[in-house]
Amino acid sequence: MKLKSIFLLTWKKTLLILISWVVAVVLHNLVYGLFQDFFERHETDEPFFFIIAMIVIPLYLLICLVYTVVKKS
Repeated sequence: MKLKSIFLLTWKKTLLILISWVVAVVLHNLVYGLFQDFFERHETDEPFFFIIAMIVIPLYLLICLVYTVVKKS
């Protein structure tokens, strides 16, 4: 698989990234809401979708943005 297909930012890919971020935030809140008693007993939070929404997706967007700017100039 070529780097261009993974990291080159297009409007379609930008929209998909934003939609995936919203979905991850909604899933985080949904899972936390459904299992709130479990998370409160263990004094923790739902980590999986939180890490995806707060670290993975923004980092991927930043890498794509830098790659696109470098390739286009």
